[in-house]
Amino acid sequence: MKWTLRGKAAAMAVAGLSAVFSTQTFADVKIGVTVSATGPAASLGIPEKNTIALLPKEIAGQKVQYIVLDDATDSTQAVKNVRKLTSEDHVDALVGSTVTPNSLAMIDIAAETHTPMISMAAAASIVEPMDAKRAWVFKTPQNDALMADTMSYMEKHGVKTVGFIGFADAYGDGCYKVFEAAANAHKLKIVTNERYNRTDTSVTG
Repeated sequence: MKWTLRGKAAAMAVAGLSAVFSTQTFADVKIGVTVSATGPAASLGIPEKNTIALLPKEIAGQKVQYIVLDDATDSTQAVKNVRKLTSEDHVDALVGSTVTPNSLAMIDIAAETHTPMISMAAAASIVEPMDAKRAWVFKTPQNDALMADTMSYMEKHGVKTVGFIGFADAYGDGCYKVFEAAANAHKLKIVTNERYNRTDTSVTG
């Protein structure tokens, strides 16, 4: 079976829970999932949602029920989804969300309800710095710094200046932070910091 990168993220998220469930006894395991199946991040959220449907219905001998909600790439809706999943559905664990702003908004509820949460977004700020709240949170993708460090290639090839273009949200802020650190480390001068909204259809401006 072939998996998309986002599909792998979803699969890894649930696989990570199996270690927990294998040592505990549950009548039924409930996993609450919120993904951005619609909205600006739908191209990421749809394969995540499709992957959930393919995941095992039994882990470590326990039946597993997946409750999947769409947050429409909106952090307010993501919070509403998580509130419902924890207070009404009483899920044992959370998976989501697709994007960094949504995942960051979910952390308080995960910590408040003591519900393990596995994010499929990339920003290091989801899990760092480690504190009492983030002790309940994990993520599957690599940190942004791994991608930003490709600037070592630029330095080796004599590049002196570089520009940044990214999302005008928490994910963009996190990306720029590691981008700036990598640029300084590789002696590159940042000449511009441009942002765009996820709903923009052009970044020509």
